[in-house]
Amino acid sequence: MKMSEPPKRSSHNFAFIDSQNLNLGIRSLGWNLDYKKFRLYLKNKYDVAEAYIFIGKTDGNQDLYTSLQQAGYILVFKPTVAYFENGKQTMKGNVDAELVLYASAKLYELYEKAVIVSGDGDFYCLAEYLEEREKLLRIITPNRKYSKLLSGYRTYITSLEQLKSKLEYTKTTKKSKKPARAVGRNLRRSRHISRNVRSVETLGKPRLGDSPSNIAKKRPNVNDGSGGEQ
Repeated sequence: MKMSEPPKRSSHNFAFIDSQNLNLGIRSLGWNLDYKKFRLYLKNKYDVAEAYIFIGKTDGNQDLYTSLQQAGYILVFKPTVAYFENGKQTMKGNVDAELVLYASAKLYELYEKAVIVSGDGDFYCLAEYLEEREKLLRIITPNRKYSKLLSGYRTYITSLEQLKSKLEYTKTTKKSKKPARAVGRNLRRSRHISRNVRSVETLGKPRLGDSPSNIAKKRPNVNDGSGGEQ
């Protein structure tokens, strides 16, 4: 009797997101990213099971952190430091080291392929490390002005600049709360699935999209803050 073949294992890809580079890069284009749409895009286009967003921890931003978790992200915090730029105080948390550590060591054995979300040249070494081990799936940059150090990985790069129509934050009706939007702004969970999310749910997977309820699950924080293609 012929034995049946075991079911194929679904891919288990992770995304590693540099929140500051993503936020500032998108804002430089004059629009805001809808983080709920972006999470759905990562799921449907690259089969991302877990999306880790590396972000500075600042007092008073709990609503932001909660909304990102509700949109389906796992938060990894980095303590922030204050500095002045053009006479204004700005908070900055350098997440580069944590992102590399999680992608190359802490979580390395748990995923099949990695999606790096940043245009920062500091991640050149990580891209090189993952490509050599055939674990680099994609590099997503917020715009086309990414570091020249990443130019050798053009075949892996997708710029969100060309996806504005699908991923831009747009205001909803008064009956619905605002969906998750750009980091640095107040984020709130949407009560209802808006029409503009539907186009993203099936992006990359015709006729098969996941609903936000399947993706936007509450997840625990990873740490407590101590320490071309379309």
